[in-house]
Amino acid sequence: MHIRDHFKTITRHRREVRRLCFKIGLYRQGLTHDLSKYSPQEFLPGCRYYQGFRSPNDQERQQTGCSRSWMHHKGRNRHHFEYWIDYPSQEQRDFVKNGGTRMGLSDRFQAVEMPLEYVAEMFCDRVAACKVYKGDAYTQKDPLAYQEKMRPHVFMHPETEKLITQMLTVLSMEGEDTACRFIRYLLKKEKRL
Repeated sequence: MHIRDHFKTITRHRREVRRLCFKIGLYRQGLTHDLSKYSPQEFLPGCRYYQGFRSPNDQERQQTGCSRSWMHHKGRNRHHFEYWIDYPSQEQRDFVKNGGTRMGLSDRFQAVEMPLEYVAEMFCDRVAACKVYKGDAYTQKDPLAYQEKMRPHVFMHPETEKLITQMLTVLSMEGEDTACRFIRYLLKKEKRL
């Protein structure tokens, strides 16, 4: 069990997310981000499957076939796109069965568009995770590279995917300060509407 190492990793991650959230104006989300990681359902498996270079959830999934700690986590944290997957209504399922298509909709699941404030927190989460796991090897291109690598394997609403990709592209091309100013601008613009 890697109790101390896991505690330090998640605390370092939360600190970095908090710094980024404060930079874009999401103070409450910065303070409450990933608190469920300290719950027994997430913390104990995190200690058991800790590796230091990737999420313990991946190791738990590899060894047991699923990650119960991840299922607990994604159901409590709105900055994960998996939180925003629902069953479509009967009307929507019938529409798809009859040859219709809708953005982010299959006949079994519906990807719901995430509110901007949670996409912004997801940006902070992705950047912080890359920084923590890559350490000194981190570059501003890493979060976008991760997004591109995972794209074929995720079921995310197309508008949400477009927005997070846009945010990560600004980071990759212009750096953290410009990306944070851009996201802060989007959040302020949305509040004016």
